[in-house]
Amino acid sequence: MGRSQGTYNKKEVRKKQDKKRKEKSEKRAKKKSEGKKSSFDDMIAYVDEFGQITATPPDPDKKSVVDADSIELKITRNNPQASPDYIRKGVVTFFNWSKGYGFIRDSVSQQSIFVHANSLLEPVKENDVVVYEIGKGPKGPAAMKVKLFREQQDGA
Repeated sequence: MGRSQGTYNKKEVRKKQDKKRKEKSEKRAKKKSEGKKSSFDDMIAYVDEFGQITATPPDPDKKSVVDADSIELKITRNNPQASPDYIRKGVVTFFNWSKGYGFIRDSVSQQSIFVHANSLLEPVKENDVVVYEIGKGPKGPAAMKVKLFREQQDGA
Protein backbone atom coordinates (compact mmCIF):
# COMPACT_ATOMS: atom_id res chain seq x y z
CA MET A 1 0.00 0.00 0.00
CA GLY A 2 1.26 3.38 -0.91
CA ARG A 3 0.89 6.64 0.94
CA SER A 4 -2.19 8.64 -0.07
CA GLN A 5 -1.36 11.55 -2.27
CA GLY A 6 -2.27 14.98 -0.91
CA THR A 7 -3.90 17.30 -3.40
CA TYR A 8 -2.35 20.57 -4.43
CA ASN A 9 -4.98 22.50 -2.45
CA LYS A 10 -4.23 20.59 0.76
CA LYS A 11 -0.52 21.31 0.36
CA GLU A 12 -1.23 25.02 -0.09
CA VAL A 13 -3.40 25.12 3.03
CA ARG A 14 -0.68 23.36 5.01
CA LYS A 15 1.92 25.87 3.74
CA LYS A 16 -0.29 28.82 4.79
CA GLN A 17 -0.80 27.36 8.26
CA ASP A 18 2.94 26.82 8.69
CA LYS A 19 3.61 30.38 7.52
CA LYS A 20 1.11 31.81 10.01
CA ARG A 21 2.57 29.74 12.83
CA LYS A 22 6.08 30.94 11.97
CA GLU A 23 5.00 34.62 11.80
CA LYS A 24 3.27 34.32 15.16
CA SER A 25 6.34 32.84 16.83
CA GLU A 26 8.51 35.59 15.30
CA LYS A 27 6.18 38.28 16.70
CA ARG A 28 6.28 36.63 20.11
CA ALA A 29 10.11 36.54 20.02
CA LYS A 30 10.26 40.20 18.91
CA LYS A 31 8.01 41.28 21.81
CA LYS A 32 10.15 39.35 24.25
CA SER A 33 13.38 40.89 22.95
CA GLU A 34 12.05 44.46 23.19
CA GLY A 35 11.41 43.84 26.86
CA LYS A 36 8.54 46.32 27.13
CA LYS A 37 6.74 45.39 30.32
CA SER A 38 3.26 46.68 31.02
CA SER A 39 2.74 48.02 34.49
CA PHE A 40 -0.38 48.37 36.57
CA ASP A 41 -0.24 52.17 36.20
CA ASP A 42 -0.46 51.81 32.41
CA MET A 43 -3.65 49.81 32.75
CA ILE A 44 -5.58 52.16 35.07
CA ALA A 45 -8.39 54.24 33.61
CA TYR A 46 -10.32 57.04 35.30
CA VAL A 47 -13.83 58.37 34.83
CA ASP A 48 -14.24 62.14 34.75
CA GLU A 49 -17.24 64.16 36.01
CA PHE A 50 -18.97 63.78 32.62
CA GLY A 51 -18.71 59.98 32.63
CA GLN A 52 -15.91 59.84 30.03
CA ILE A 53 -13.02 57.39 30.44
CA THR A 54 -9.64 59.14 30.59
CA ALA A 55 -6.03 58.24 31.37
CA THR A 56 -5.51 61.25 33.67
CA PRO A 57 -6.51 61.07 37.34
CA PRO A 58 -9.24 63.46 38.57
CA ASP A 59 -8.34 66.90 39.91
CA PRO A 60 -8.39 66.78 43.74
CA ASP A 61 -9.57 70.44 43.86
CA LYS A 62 -12.84 69.48 42.14
CA LYS A 63 -13.52 66.71 44.63
CA SER A 64 -16.78 67.12 46.56
CA VAL A 65 -17.58 65.58 49.92
CA VAL A 66 -20.92 63.83 50.35
CA ASP A 67 -22.48 63.53 53.77
CA ALA A 68 -23.50 59.89 54.26
CA ASP A 69 -26.39 60.90 56.55
CA SER A 70 -28.00 62.98 53.79
CA ILE A 71 -28.51 59.94 51.54
CA GLU A 72 -32.07 58.60 51.74
CA LEU A 73 -32.63 54.90 51.46
CA LYS A 74 -36.13 53.64 50.69
CA ILE A 75 -37.69 50.28 50.20
CA THR A 76 -40.71 50.29 47.95
CA ARG A 77 -43.40 47.86 48.91
CA ASN A 78 -46.11 46.51 46.67
CA ASN A 79 -49.16 48.64 47.24
CA PRO A 80 -52.35 46.85 46.16
CA GLN A 81 -54.09 50.19 45.51
CA ALA A 82 -51.29 51.26 43.14
CA SER A 83 -51.19 48.02 41.16
CA PRO A 84 -52.49 48.26 37.59
CA ASP A 85 -56.01 47.07 36.85
CA TYR A 86 -55.86 43.92 34.78
CA ILE A 87 -59.61 43.75 34.19
CA ARG A 88 -60.30 45.93 31.17
CA LYS A 89 -63.30 47.00 29.14
CA GLY A 90 -63.40 47.17 25.35
CA VAL A 91 -65.39 46.69 22.14
CA VAL A 92 -65.15 43.66 19.86
CA THR A 93 -64.04 45.11 16.51
CA PHE A 94 -63.72 41.80 14.66
CA PHE A 95 -64.49 38.17 15.42
CA ASN A 96 -64.47 35.22 13.01
CA TRP A 97 -66.17 32.17 14.51
CA SER A 98 -65.01 29.84 11.71
CA LYS A 99 -61.35 30.68 12.39
CA GLY A 100 -61.84 31.07 16.14
CA TYR A 101 -60.21 34.43 16.79
CA GLY A 102 -60.86 38.15 16.79
CA PHE A 103 -59.77 41.52 18.14
CA ILE A 104 -60.95 43.81 20.93
CA ARG A 105 -60.33 47.58 20.93
CA ASP A 106 -59.44 48.64 24.49
CA SER A 107 -61.62 51.53 25.71
CA VAL A 108 -58.77 53.28 27.58
CA SER A 109 -55.66 52.79 25.44
CA GLN A 110 -57.42 52.20 22.07
CA GLN A 111 -55.01 49.28 21.60
CA SER A 112 -56.16 46.32 19.50
CA ILE A 113 -55.88 43.12 21.54
CA PHE A 114 -56.04 39.58 20.18
CA VAL A 115 -58.71 37.23 21.52
CA HIS A 116 -59.02 33.48 20.87
CA ALA A 117 -62.28 31.54 20.99
CA ASN A 118 -60.90 29.41 23.85
CA SER A 119 -60.66 32.57 26.00
CA LEU A 120 -64.38 33.38 25.69
CA LEU A 121 -66.63 32.68 28.66
CA GLU A 122 -69.74 33.45 26.57
CA PRO A 123 -70.38 34.01 22.83
CA VAL A 124 -69.57 37.46 21.45
CA LYS A 125 -70.14 39.25 18.16
CA GLU A 126 -68.79 42.44 16.59
CA ASN A 127 -69.58 45.74 18.39
CA ASP A 128 -70.28 43.95 21.71
CA VAL A 129 -68.93 45.67 24.83
CA VAL A 130 -66.90 43.15 26.82
CA VAL A 131 -64.80 42.94 29.97
CA TYR A 132 -61.60 40.89 29.93
CA GLU A 133 -58.26 40.36 31.56
CA ILE A 134 -54.98 41.12 29.84
CA GLY A 135 -52.67 38.14 29.52
CA LYS A 136 -49.55 37.27 27.63
CA GLY A 137 -50.14 35.42 24.39
CA PRO A 138 -47.50 33.82 22.16
CA LYS A 139 -47.17 36.98 20.03
CA GLY A 140 -48.02 39.73 22.49
CA PRO A 141 -50.89 40.82 24.72
CA ALA A 142 -54.03 38.68 24.52
CA ALA A 143 -57.48 38.91 26.08
CA MET A 144 -58.38 36.22 28.62
CA LYS A 145 -61.68 35.40 30.40
CA VAL A 146 -63.74 37.50 27.97
CA LYS A 147 -67.41 38.03 28.83
CA LEU A 148 -70.13 40.51 27.89
CA PHE A 149 -70.28 43.73 29.88
CA ARG A 150 -73.50 44.26 31.76
CA GLU A 151 -74.28 47.46 33.65
CA GLN A 152 -74.91 46.80 37.34
CA GLN A 153 -78.03 48.55 38.49
CA ASP A 154 -78.48 49.72 42.08
CA GLY A 155 -82.17 48.75 42.43
CA ALA A 156 -81.71 45.10 41.40
